[in-house]
Amino acid sequence: MEFSRKKIISKYPWLVERDQPFIISADYDGLICASLLHQQLNWQLAGYYDLTSLWISDTARKYRRDLIWVDLNILPVQGRAIGGHIVSPDRETPPGFETSCNPNILSGLTAKDFRKKFPFSTLIYLLWLHNLRVENSLLARLLVLQADAVWLKFQNYPENVKTWMKMLGDYDWEWLFKRVNTRTFEKRIDGLLYPKLTALGAVSRRGKLKSVNYGFRSLQYQFNPDWDEDVVLALFRLFGNELKWTPPPLPEITRRIEGRRSKVPLHEVKKTGLQDWLKKRKVFSYAIPSPQILNYTTFGEFRRSPLEKKGISHGG
Repeated sequence: MEFSRKKIISKYPWLVERDQPFIISADYDGLICASLLHQQLNWQLAGYYDLTSLWISDTARKYRRDLIWVDLNILPVQGRAIGGHIVSPDRETPPGFETSCNPNILSGLTAKDFRKKFPFSTLIYLLWLHNLRVENSLLARLLVLQADAVWLKFQNYPENVKTWMKMLGDYDWEWLFKRVNTRTFEKRIDGLLYPKLTALGAVSRRGKLKSVNYGFRSLQYQFNPDWDEDVVLALFRLFGNELKWTPPPLPEITRRIEGRRSKVPLHEVKKTGLQDWLKKRKVFSYAIPSPQILNYTTFGEFRRSPLEKKGISHGG
C-alpha cells in the first residue's frame, strides 16, 4: 500500500485550509507541530490538552465545533484531528474517527498489528503531507527527530520504518535519517540537543527506548500551561531560530476543564463491544498504547462538547 497526498488531502481538505483554530497535545510534539502549522498555514493556537485537562481560550470556545486537534485522537464526530495512535481493538473503528487523519486508521491497522504501527511523529506526517523539507542544519534535523523519539524508533524498529518510508513515498527520507544509526549521531544528540533542551527546562522525564550504540534514553517533555509558559516560549524561539518557523502567538487561556483519565484491559472492551463501551464510559479521547491496554479520558459527557462546560477560570 502506498499513501497518496492528493487522496488524503481530498478526503481531509482542512489539512490545507488557512487560519484554522487548533488545540495541541501539551508536550514537545504538540509545540513543534504548532510552530510548523502556524508557519505553513497561519493556524491559530487556541488551547492545549494533556489527556486529562483541557486549557482553552475564548477562541476555542467560540469555534469549538471547528477546532482541529493536533497530535491527538479525539472521538466526537465534529472533532477534526490528526494523530498517530492505534484506536481499533479489531476491525471496528468508531464513527467519530471518520474525521481523523490517522495513518493507522487509513492503513487498517489494529491492536493486533503493533509491529506495523505508524513509527513516525505527527510532525513528520505533516512534513510529508505538505512535502516540506527541514532547514539544512544539524540542530534543525535533531529538533525534528526529537519529536516522539523518532530517531530511536528508526534505530529500534528499522524494518517497520523502511516499510512506512515506502508507503509515504516521494519524500527525502535519506537526508532526514542520514547517519541516525551511528555513534557520531548519538553523540550529537547527547552533546548538543539534550543539553540545550535541559537548559531550557524542556525535559520532564526519560522514555523507555534506548539507543543502539550508547544506550541513551529519550528525553521527553510534557508541560502544564498554568506555570510553564516561559518554557513554551523558549521552545518556540528555538524552533523559530533553527527551523525558521515563525512562532505562533500564545493563546490567552481563560478556562481549565478537568477530565478523568483511566486505563482498562482491552479484553474488557472487546467483551462489551467498542461502541457500547465508549458510550457507557462517555469517552472523549482514547488510544491503545499496547495490545493489552486502552487508555481513555472522559469529561462526563458523550455527545456534548467538554468545551461547553464551565470549568475553572484560569488564574483564579
